[in-house]
Amino acid sequence: MNQQEFVLILFQVVVLVLAFSVHESAHAYVAMRLGDPTAYMLGRVTLNPVKHLDPLGSVLVPLISLVYGGWLIGWAKPCPVTTRNFHHLRRDDILVSLAGPASNLAMATVALVLLIVFKHVGGVPAIGAAMMMANHVPGIDTGGLPLFPLAMLLYYGVTINLLLFIFNLIPVPPLDGSHVLRHFLPYRAEQVYDRIGMYGLIVIFLFGGRWIFGTFYYPLLNVFNGLLGSL
Repeated sequence: MNQQEFVLILFQVVVLVLAFSVHESAHAYVAMRLGDPTAYMLGRVTLNPVKHLDPLGSVLVPLISLVYGGWLIGWAKPCPVTTRNFHHLRRDDILVSLAGPASNLAMATVALVLLIVFKHVGGVPAIGAAMMMANHVPGIDTGGLPLFPLAMLLYYGVTINLLLFIFNLIPVPPLDGSHVLRHFLPYRAEQVYDRIGMYGLIVIFLFGGRWIFGTFYYPLLNVFNGLLGSL
């Protein structure tokens, strides 16, 4: 691994840690506003990554996957929720579950807006280099681009947050999408769903990545790239 590859991995880990922190604190904040103080009392309504990160899933696994697989995988500590504190169980649990993915979509949008502003103040070469780097185009020279690190961080802010947005909406336990779907299942089906769901997640990791990327992630990323190119 050369120095450039190491720096790119470091950038992705930094963005991923921030994305995890915002995602979990969004769950905790919405739960608090809807009547459940559990996460708030545990100090989870904060952007302090120490409160949210799992040493294995938030640091070690992402680093290993980036170094050996070239793609990002990982998780943070789940946000504790006591659903009996909600006044409207189904509605409130769905809102809390969707708060995490919504926060990642919001972060991707903010990063896109900042990139557009950056583009109009002379950042086009740096943004172009960042996009090519993110797509693993070899031979990119960033020596004459002093603003490249900022462009790279912002573009990873788009790509990583969009990936987390899509991934967490998959309706397979323990992902956020499963907390939405289970409220619409009959009781017996819900019990079976909870038992077999984790195996479904393993199947997705092993075989479903290409389908998820091709069907949902890349089309959404293309929309963001199109907006960046046209605005």
